[in-house]
Amino acid sequence: MNIEEMTILEMGEKMAAGEGPTWSRTSRGLCEAYLERIERLDGLVNAVIELNPEALDIADNMDKERAEGKVRGPMHGIPVLVKDNIATKDGMETTAGSLALVGSKVPRDAYVVRKLRRAGAVILGKTNLSEWANFRGKHSVSGWSSRGGLTRNPYALDRSACGSSSGSGAAVSANFCAAAVGTETDGSIICPAQTNGIVGIKPTVGLVSRSGIIPISYSQDTAGPMARTVADAAVLLGAMTGVDKRDPATQSHKKRKLKDYRPFLDKDGLKGARIGVARNLAGTDARILKIFEASLAVMAEMGAVIVDPVEAPNHDAFKESEMEVLYREIKAGLKAYFSELAETEIRKLKDVIEFNEATGERVMPFFGQERLMKAQEKGGLKAKKYRKALKKIRRLTGKEGIDAAMKAHKLDALVTPSGGPAWMIDLVNGDANNWDMRSSSMAAIAGYPHITAPMGYILGLPVGLSFIGGAWQEGILIRLAYAFEQATGVRRPPEFLESLDVDKALLIGA
Repeated sequence: MNIEEMTILEMGEKMAAGEGPTWSRTSRGLCEAYLERIERLDGLVNAVIELNPEALDIADNMDKERAEGKVRGPMHGIPVLVKDNIATKDGMETTAGSLALVGSKVPRDAYVVRKLRRAGAVILGKTNLSEWANFRGKHSVSGWSSRGGLTRNPYALDRSACGSSSGSGAAVSANFCAAAVGTETDGSIICPAQTNGIVGIKPTVGLVSRSGIIPISYSQDTAGPMARTVADAAVLLGAMTGVDKRDPATQSHKKRKLKDYRPFLDKDGLKGARIGVARNLAGTDARILKIFEASLAVMAEMGAVIVDPVEAPNHDAFKESEMEVLYREIKAGLKAYFSELAETEIRKLKDVIEFNEATGERVMPFFGQERLMKAQEKGGLKAKKYRKALKKIRRLTGKEGIDAAMKAHKLDALVTPSGGPAWMIDLVNGDANNWDMRSSSMAAIAGYPHITAPMGYILGLPVGLSFIGGAWQEGILIRLAYAFEQATGVRRPPEFLESLDVDKALLIGA
């Protein structure tokens, strides 16, 4: 037995029973196994931006508690990685991948980190990301940051790991941790999860606190779990939820926040479920559609009622208004975040722009900062134009979008392909002509939950299946995704190929 593909629940069982190889019986042993694997393989992937110097001491404390009969829950002693835009008040940096924030000091752990520590998780380190969560330049390269360099896809190292939670997605897929935390504004959990062949959950906005997370958008941002299995993602999600006085969005629906999503892990969870096929989000790639049709057939065999097609209303009617909202919210959000930092001269968006201009050779060798500059031109959040745009996109994607489709057809979820296979990394032209993520925007803007799980492979590269639901329906989506996962068993670990081996992929029929 080795650490590869080991689940959170298996780790807990081994530690509880004291059975198996010596390394699997303790939190310290698990951490050391992951650290050895990171040292051996992350030079290929570059998913981990920094390791936690306190990780093994924390693991020892968790082992001591277990020996004394205190077990905090299923995350007790479990090694996780968190994205480098999530504050940790320890020996690690919090920079969003930007050299501008190196050396700055955060006032406290992000609330989600506090929750993970209380649950007994060991923060093993931080993951690389697309700099400023992919909201810096129009021609950005997913997974590249001036502080962390370029994260690569472990299935084929010349392919993109997508962004902005590229490091979290690649690290989980490469078995560098039990699970990881990513963040999303629009697609930044779903894309790297599906592109790296893992499960990603983008929760309802307000289920997980955003305080202490470097922001883009108050109306859309959320953290979420990224894991190799639906069960692991569900366990991690339960450890992350909570009501935080520093994030008013978490106050709205206190009774909606479950601490344990394991009861939704039902292998028969598709039986009787009404699944709406969002064809207008599915794209036209015949290879993806073939895998999608096979997935729909599996769900039907599992007892689901397939409603096909279901129109996802207004799916392309909001992009300009969404950007108006994001430009204004990042400017205001960063100013508020920077105000609490110590040991830094960065206090507002303009300071970031000026830093980038002054250090352009290091910070902007491949792409610029057009989005930050556009945001700097915008006014505040009291402007009528902002309030009108926010109201419009929420209505189009929520009440007149996902809610309308769900109600009209009495659905439990919408399903659609999550996106396309990983594209070749292009440092010259960036991602602009490769991005294929129709699935993400409606749920992201509405603030509704979205889960992706592995659906299949195209020449050895993973593609995912998206389950999208109404607000606070994480449990239902977990039930559906888990049943699909159990019926298909799609995921297989990456092989760290230098480049895609097309002949081999054709031979095995991927």
